[in-house]
Amino acid sequence: MVTNALTPPEKGAAAPPGDLIRHLAIILRGFQARFESAMDGMPAGVRGYQILSTVVHLDPPNQQAIGTHLAIDRTVLTYLIDTLVDAGLVERVPDPVDRRARKIVATGPGTETLARYEERVAAAETDLLSGLSPREGAALSALAGRLSSQIHRAHPGVDPCEAMDHI
Repeated sequence: MVTNALTPPEKGAAAPPGDLIRHLAIILRGFQARFESAMDGMPAGVRGYQILSTVVHLDPPNQQAIGTHLAIDRTVLTYLIDTLVDAGLVERVPDPVDRRARKIVATGPGTETLARYEERVAAAETDLLSGLSPREGAALSALAGRLSSQIHRAHPGVDPCEAMDHI
């Protein structure tokens, strides 16, 4: 059977080199549209959500740890955290170990806000993965997480947002 751009290869046939990036870009665009909708009203948008989630779930010791984990430049991170502080979602408290450092902690309203937005994100993910079985969706998420962690450890300073701008 002859294949072309309009005819998918036969089941089990190897995809040509370059297909992975096309698939990932299409998946990312599909998720981005859903995620942006889920972030409607979130102070500092996607980055604000990521910071709040990191603060609540990972309890980083200071701002630098947040920036490293999320690959956000420290000057940009300061402005993003200012936005979350102004919204009453987080606060800066002196680090008990190093008084020069500030620990970012979620406020009660911040924790409540995160819970609401996590429900929105979960719904966006469920919608995105609706074409897969629950088992396939879980496998895709697990494999993507594992690969992402490996790449992030090898190149911790790489900004994933910048990478996507060049695809």
